[in-house]
Amino acid sequence: MISQFREHMPVTRLCDLVGASKSWYYDSRRKTGSVVCSEVVLLRDAVEEIALEFPGYGYRRVTKALARDGMVVNHKRVLRIMREESLLCHLRRRWIVTTDSQHTKRVYPNLAKGMCVTGLNQLWVADITYVRLPRAFVYLACVLDARSRKVIGWSMSEAIDTMLALRALWMALNDRNPSPSWVHHSDRGVQYASEDYIQALAESGARISMSGKGNPYDNAFAEAFFRTLKVEQVNLNDYGSYQEAVDSIGEFIEAVYNRKRLHSSIGYVPPEEFEEHTDLESMGVIPC
Repeated sequence: MISQFREHMPVTRLCDLVGASKSWYYDSRRKTGSVVCSEVVLLRDAVEEIALEFPGYGYRRVTKALARDGMVVNHKRVLRIMREESLLCHLRRRWIVTTDSQHTKRVYPNLAKGMCVTGLNQLWVADITYVRLPRAFVYLACVLDARSRKVIGWSMSEAIDTMLALRALWMALNDRNPSPSWVHHSDRGVQYASEDYIQALAESGARISMSGKGNPYDNAFAEAFFRTLKVEQVNLNDYGSYQEAVDSIGEFIEAVYNRKRLHSSIGYVPPEEFEEHTDLESMGVIPC
């Protein structure tokens, strides 16, 4: 009340009316200001910590991460802080083509397009990307579950061949053991159309699906993961050797992407946390 009417009446008179001393009033204002200042500093520190740990996070994802830590704050305020702290700029580099679809092997129709995925192990997506080293390229093959966006199989090699893709597939199959008639979706690359890879899929009971020719958007789940990997991990590091790249990227996939990074498409939770929910529909997220 004193603060509200101080422009119209002396503070001394207002203090007398409420039975308080002037020294108590100014001391209270000082303490309140300190609390507000402390809260602002804590919020800025929390925003900076999240943005530095996950460089690809935008302000909405940072807001969700703060809420998970018990800090409820308006997303516009988070955006303002990130702008003031220069936390919205991300390094981007050009990609190179890793798909060789100029082959005579059989290609398969796109079964994933328009498919509504309501459970785990219904649709897996696979793709290959490159990682730049000082004097060469190395390659990363991944398999993701389309329901949870979790990377369930991955492999790296200095050669972009069928074995690179097969090792990622074998890891996923050993981890999940899907029921027959699950769908495996990839591009038309020669690695995925090779006899050895097709045989491995057939033995696992998979239905084979491939993207349309020259249409990377048909494999959007894998492309989205690779973009995250490049922005939040690869482009922020200068790997000196093949083994350094393997160790660093493997740590990102297993410890960060699968277990900690929030995904907007599954309700802003990490993939492993999403999979741990026995009633996935209770989260209100049904990605199709």
